[in-house]
Amino acid sequence: MAIKFGTDGWRAVIADEFTFANVRLVTQATANYLLREAGSGKIIIGYDNRFLAPEFARAVAEVLTASGFTVYLPSRAVPTPVTAWAIKHYQAMGALMLTASHNPPEYCGLKFIPEYAGPAVPAITSAIEKEIAAVINGGEVKTLNLDEARGRGLVRELEPEADYREYLHGLIDVEALRKAGLKVVVDPLYGAGIGYLEDFLRGAGCQVQAIHNYRDPLFGGDLPDPSARGLEELSRRVRETGAHLGLALDGDADRFGVVDGDGTYLTANQVLYLVLAHLIMDRHYRGPVARTVATTHNLDRLARAHDLEIIETPVGFKYIGEALREKGCILGGEESGGLSIRGHIPEKDGILATALVAELRAVRGRSLGEILADLHSSYGHLVNQRLDIKVDPATKERVLQELPDFAPAKVAGIPVTGRLTVDGVKLTLADGSWVLLRPSGTEPLLRLYAEAPDAGRLRLLQKEITTALRI
Repeated sequence: MAIKFGTDGWRAVIADEFTFANVRLVTQATANYLLREAGSGKIIIGYDNRFLAPEFARAVAEVLTASGFTVYLPSRAVPTPVTAWAIKHYQAMGALMLTASHNPPEYCGLKFIPEYAGPAVPAITSAIEKEIAAVINGGEVKTLNLDEARGRGLVRELEPEADYREYLHGLIDVEALRKAGLKVVVDPLYGAGIGYLEDFLRGAGCQVQAIHNYRDPLFGGDLPDPSARGLEELSRRVRETGAHLGLALDGDADRFGVVDGDGTYLTANQVLYLVLAHLIMDRHYRGPVARTVATTHNLDRLARAHDLEIIETPVGFKYIGEALREKGCILGGEESGGLSIRGHIPEKDGILATALVAELRAVRGRSLGEILADLHSSYGHLVNQRLDIKVDPATKERVLQELPDFAPAKVAGIPVTGRLTVDGVKLTLADGSWVLLRPSGTEPLLRLYAEAPDAGRLRLLQKEITTALRI
């Protein structure tokens, strides 16, 4: 069995590959990596609301303390962005987070977050994978009973919620929220974010109603994914209560979902567009903007109009985080629902993202749909869609072999003006349209992304690519 780190850590099915033995193995490999690179120190442990997550977290603590690390161990679930933020708050050397994010309930995952409080870059995950192989091939997995570890002072309690809320007060215009008196429905989708967003908004003077705000490892029989389908109840509740907004988090609260006051679901691309406009026009931020290759070019239009640079990265927030750290970007975002801003940690944070949306709604005093319509009027509009195409392994392998040579001169009759291969193959067209085909890093899928000036042209692009590659 080979344990590999995908786009966002190692994920596997509980009781199949995700076992206590393998969790200890990966933890020992991470400990060995850290001992070799930096020595022992303080490590944050976080976990979401999945089945056995608290028990897996204790197994992680037993291995880390046996190797001489001091661990901060919570008694309840902690969101991924809060776990990452805690690295800075407690001056730790990193964190281990147990989560499978928005994957199905039978999955769990484990990822290492380095000292810079953002996703581990490939050089780090590759080094940990080598340590995993070394442990499998004769290395030792050491454990220390937690009671004994506590007796040695190696286990400390992690209770970050109040401090994180206070920290958010320094990033969000709380006074604008107080004046607006927004009515908000919050849906943490049974996940690790329960209490974080609701309590922050209540403390900022909002009227808040929460749904799905208790632990359910089965996530109500669905995915903990703040998609349009996953937030149908939130949309209905917003309409019924006359709320200004519906705000949602995924299973570990690093991704966001947003519903306008009329119950309309906004895509992540639309939210990124709105938040960037808010940062530029209301907060007067200036600096580069980072987005993945799969994210809307509406951001490009807005950035160009204000003489801001766009930085395009491969898919994966680890690359966005790198741009935030090294390039001073005012916003980093991805179409799958990840967002962070300058001054915050270089990790996607659904709590911050939804709080920013509430701030935008409060500052502008208008619905998100109205604000979006103004942006379209001023900067133009591109329609986008992602198709998740399920294929058998043989078809996926064939397509991946053909992709390097896939370089048509035209798509749907429109000349190709650029070809980017930083992640899959992306073709940009003369009319501002683009298409991208890439394999999923976490699921057995091919993902086809497309953006065009109108829905009709979008469908033509999709049809031509799927026909040409026989998928």
